[in-house]
Amino acid sequence: MTINQIVRNTIERLKTEGKVWTPDLYAEAFCLEAKKAGVKVEDCQGIDRYTPLMDKKTLDEVKQYRVKTTAELVRFLISKMSRLNPSEASLLVEVLSSLSKAMAMSIATLHNPDATALAKKTIALIEAQGGKTQIDLLKQAWENFITVYDDTFLEKLSDYGKVDSSNLKKTIENLRIEASSTQNNDLTRIAQFLVMGLSPSIAPKLDDKTAHLTQKLRENPSYISNEAFEKEIRAAIAMRIALDKQSVEEMVKALDELLGKLSVQLIDLIERSENSTTEIRDVKRDLEALDSDKPKDFKTAHKRLYAIATTLEEKVEILSHDLRSHNVKVNEMGQKIATLEAQLAIATQASREDFLTKLLNKRALEEVIEVKEAEYERYGRNFCVAMLDLDFFKSVNDTYGHEAGDAVLKAFAQILKDEARINDTVGRFGGEEFLVILGDTELEGARIFAEKVRAHVEEAHFMYLGERIAVTVSVGIAQRKDYPSLETLKVGADGRLYDAKHKGRNCVEA
Repeated sequence: MTINQIVRNTIERLKTEGKVWTPDLYAEAFCLEAKKAGVKVEDCQGIDRYTPLMDKKTLDEVKQYRVKTTAELVRFLISKMSRLNPSEASLLVEVLSSLSKAMAMSIATLHNPDATALAKKTIALIEAQGGKTQIDLLKQAWENFITVYDDTFLEKLSDYGKVDSSNLKKTIENLRIEASSTQNNDLTRIAQFLVMGLSPSIAPKLDDKTAHLTQKLRENPSYISNEAFEKEIRAAIAMRIALDKQSVEEMVKALDELLGKLSVQLIDLIERSENSTTEIRDVKRDLEALDSDKPKDFKTAHKRLYAIATTLEEKVEILSHDLRSHNVKVNEMGQKIATLEAQLAIATQASREDFLTKLLNKRALEEVIEVKEAEYERYGRNFCVAMLDLDFFKSVNDTYGHEAGDAVLKAFAQILKDEARINDTVGRFGGEEFLVILGDTELEGARIFAEKVRAHVEEAHFMYLGERIAVTVSVGIAQRKDYPSLETLKVGADGRLYDAKHKGRNCVEA
């Protein structure tokens, strides 16, 4: 409906009611017709458009005096303004400004840089008597500060006392930090260094007094502050130096004796050696002659020593040539030995590896399980054994041929490798029977492993010549700590496998 139609309806309404057409009556009738037509007209909203702008006290007074129209609202506000005392209002504003300034100055003294900065801006704005826009912006800044402020950092002090986020002074007073804790830590570190410094570097062991002192330092680092400590540490250092010196002298003496014996043995070896040349014998005679027939002057001694040195140099060159020739032969022999070792390693690996699946064979599995048994007996490290057998494998060979059976065995071996962990051992026990040794594993962990293998096999596509071969596996599990011996463990795992076969196959029994 248009405004013109509402106007016509308003005129008809006034005619029907026989009222005088005053502006107020017309406005009242017009608003009734607009409301009836469902049309919102701003002038008809009365005082509702002004109420959001009022404070709560004024709004309550408007409701109390039952102000309905805009004219009544204007008269009410004029009357309210007439009742105000300008001097009291000015005084109130001044008092509120002083209070705000005092609060801002108090906040500025707190230990939060953001709050301090806002408080200083507030003080400056109050002193400059800023306008409404500036006050609104500052008010928004305070609201933002309150929104993002987070005092959870105080909880870091909870290890040292009770935290009261509403009373920082009380929180500080509640803190209990030992003043000597840092000093004690320093003494402990110094004591550790002293103990390491007193440890023998050459002497085989500590003397009793030094050992006693190091023990006291380990048990009570604060003993460093004791008056008697300086005397004891000096004595300990002196004793350590003396012991090290004695040890060095003993080692030098022993080394000297060893060199003397070695020289005697070397000369004896030269004398008894069939390969000792005439020239070397001549050198030896010259040395003996030099000792028995000492030269009269330096020139003669120098000449004789030079002749001996020249002969030694020549013979050493011949010996070096022989050693190089021998070295070539030694290298050739080393290469032959390396080749033989590689062949031996291959042969050893072949003796431990199943030729078809490349898994460990029964012999190698027995060696591994013996090691696990030794670890169990010595350290109590539990382990589990899982016996796995491919169901109806004979029918695979009979139906598709032995080549297909071999392909299935190799594929199953790969599944076991994929599912096994680094500390598990997988091998072929014989025929279509496989064994997995699960180290450091409880029965439930072994059950989970076996179930993963079973599900993997059931879902796998064993293909041969383009045709899928359906394969399932039965598993029997036993853990070492449930059995009195290794042999009974193997029997137990085999028994669980037997149970799985007789319960319909393609299942895990533990």
